[in-house]
Amino acid sequence: MRGLAKTSRSRGAMELIDLPKPEPGPNEALVEVDYAGLCGSDAGIYKFKSAFERMNLPTVIGHEYSGRVVEIGEDVAAFSPGDRVVERPIRGCGECYQCEIGEGNVCQSASITGVDHDGAYAGYIAVPEQALHRVPDDVPAKHAALVEPTSIGARAVIRNSRVTAGDRVMVAGPGPIGLLTAQIADAQGGKVVVAGVGRDADYRLPLAEELGFETINVEADDLDALRDDLTEGVGYDVVFDTTGHPSGLKMAVDEVRKGGQIVLVGQTGETTMAYSPLVRAEIDLQCSYASTYDDFERSLRMIRSGDVDCETFLDDRFSLSDADDAFETFLEGGTAKPVFDVSELRA
Repeated sequence: MRGLAKTSRSRGAMELIDLPKPEPGPNEALVEVDYAGLCGSDAGIYKFKSAFERMNLPTVIGHEYSGRVVEIGEDVAAFSPGDRVVERPIRGCGECYQCEIGEGNVCQSASITGVDHDGAYAGYIAVPEQALHRVPDDVPAKHAALVEPTSIGARAVIRNSRVTAGDRVMVAGPGPIGLLTAQIADAQGGKVVVAGVGRDADYRLPLAEELGFETINVEADDLDALRDDLTEGVGYDVVFDTTGHPSGLKMAVDEVRKGGQIVLVGQTGETTMAYSPLVRAEIDLQCSYASTYDDFERSLRMIRSGDVDCETFLDDRFSLSDADDAFETFLEGGTAKPVFDVSELRA
């Protein structure tokens, strides 16, 4: 089979390589991959940010995917050939304190699919039984490939935020996680506005509007005037920073009301700012990382109910045979959620 692998420690360096079809271990299932999405961390690997120096190259990337079990190891009990599945890609050790109390998303020695071992941009992937999640028959395969990023937004909104009906909510960053977070906050009853920058004006902000949200271009619009108009001069009750940029937190501090909440979802790297104003305004600063089993379950239900509009959101224009086009377009803001048909790698 073929797989799209990161092959050197430089920008780009994504190559289709030949590799053997995996053999599932005793506790693993072999999954035939149907569709796989591109997310911000995949783009980070493409740029080869410092967080990915630990990768042992070449590594097949990709962790957001849907597929079907085609073979099981002798000790697998919960799945059978033919079962439709997705993967919870942060594989906890199962032994540390965090895993024991159900917080495997922050496991002390987690292994991440598509980073620490080969991922889903390949015809097949072998997955531990405990990392698999069953997909109902009425969820289309393309939509199922969005369960993992949806689960990140679900955790941020439902588990880690205070959003309730009528709350004024800003989502900073109209990338894939931002637009999913906005949809879930809307489903919780929040009045949501989505903010982006100039490069988002051609694709991502119009997509947010197509999904039903008012939008703000922070490089062109008067933020103070819009905040006064949209929040009656109070400020937003909850601001989600999904930008992954150091400026996101600073903007969130300016936009949130006194006594409000900022939820950090994007990984911003280093930033310098005055923190005393947060203390004096009693602003709640909450972090949200990855997701767990129940976040996946909620995400599947929201996709099935239509609270998350996968069909409008996903972008199937791109191919793994010309992946650079997808990555560069993503980095330029010309797409939000590319979803690849992986079956071409089995041809």
